[in-house]
Amino acid sequence: MKVATLTLLCLTALTFQANASSPDAWAAYDKTVLASCTKASGLKNAKPVGNTAQFDDRVGYTALLLQGQYPQKHMKGAPGTELCLYNKKSKTAFVTEWDSIRADAKAQ
Repeated sequence: MKVATLTLLCLTALTFQANASSPDAWAAYDKTVLASCTKASGLKNAKPVGNTAQFDDRVGYTALLLQGQYPQKHMKGAPGTELCLYNKKSKTAFVTEWDSIRADAKAQ
């Protein structure tokens, strides 16, 4: 009985190690998040600021900060920042303006 229990524990440990994501898998995921967030963004020439922020799976989101230019004519190409939240489960991106994060933004 002890041998069967020990075998089961070893197999379980190996299963958890096999499910760990490789660096290539993380790179592919980050690329997917960037593409989805860029598409959802309203900014022209949207580029990521830093890396993605990975939240715990219980939260279910990855965050990414984007910077670009506002496309509206009256904005005259002013710089803009958006926060993107990527839902891991539904694989959809949601963005909101986040200009207050910039150090040069005027306090309101």
